[in-house]
Amino acid sequence: MADSESGNPLPTDMAAVEIREPGGPDVLRAVRRPVPQPAAGEVLIRVAAAGVNRPDCLQRQGLYPPPPGASDLPGLEVAGQIAALGPGIRQADEAWAVGDRVCALLAGGGYAEYCTAPAVQCLPIPAGLDFTQAAAVPETFFTVWTNVFDRGRLGPGESILIHGGASGIGTTAIQLAHAHGARVFATVGNDAKRALCERLGAERTINYRTESFLDILQDEAGGVDLILDIVGGKYLDDNIKLLKPDGRLIIIAVLGGAQAEINLARVLIKRLTLTGSTLRAREADFKGAIAAALREHVWPKLADGTIAPVIQATFPLHEARRAHELLDANQAQGKLVLQVAD
Repeated sequence: MADSESGNPLPTDMAAVEIREPGGPDVLRAVRRPVPQPAAGEVLIRVAAAGVNRPDCLQRQGLYPPPPGASDLPGLEVAGQIAALGPGIRQADEAWAVGDRVCALLAGGGYAEYCTAPAVQCLPIPAGLDFTQAAAVPETFFTVWTNVFDRGRLGPGESILIHGGASGIGTTAIQLAHAHGARVFATVGNDAKRALCERLGAERTINYRTESFLDILQDEAGGVDLILDIVGGKYLDDNIKLLKPDGRLIIIAVLGGAQAEINLARVLIKRLTLTGSTLRAREADFKGAIAAALREHVWPKLADGTIAPVIQATFPLHEARRAHELLDANQAQGKLVLQVAD
């Protein structure tokens, strides 16, 4: 088995960052690990860059374990080159080849020089994007597409409120919803994040520390059709009050608590849909269908610059702790990326 860049045999071990034990960012440590081998339907990727996401922090804290069979290393998205193929590699009718430049959604293992990924979860790097930019795409774009457009059925001319607008999920959702012709609103925690969201296409942002998103958007927009929520419990009642008839509440995280009382009468009267999802443990074919939709509907917009990943900072792989510190402090704007290879 040969490396895609050099043609030389692949190394037997690699640099990686593992979680020593559940805890704060200091439990991340640089180690040497065996290079994984691709199973049937998988490819081995020589990682150039890896995205850092809040689920990585939850895994580090012991709150979000990897699904059975996934790597115990953190990291849900990478960009790099295919270094080796497992048996039976096909995406639609097009076979992947050693040397192809790809980005991929993972169930784990991205904080390393090599990782495996199901071939159907790989996508070609959009024209004009480098490895660092491409590594900031899969996790948030897969998540936003399946929740906002598949489950949430956001249509042109509808309105959406995105909680955590300056996060990786938020900056992606704002751009995709705006490009789809929706009215976009967002909550943020400071003026710098407000400015970022408005540059990306949000017509109104609300500082949740000093303002009521419910009061403002009831007054200025008459409610919204869809809410993408990462807060959960403490926002539930206001979210339900804000939704228009036939509105949809999509919960994808519970940073503000997992439990809350609910007024079911409002749900009945307004014919609301309340739903939620996690993506990490879903089967490869499900994620592959999202990849196909992204390639058709979103990749051309990435290639022509209509939308772009928002990257705040990059760090060497062995300094992953610094990226986690930013996320833990809620100081990130957009995405954080680890540089794994030159």
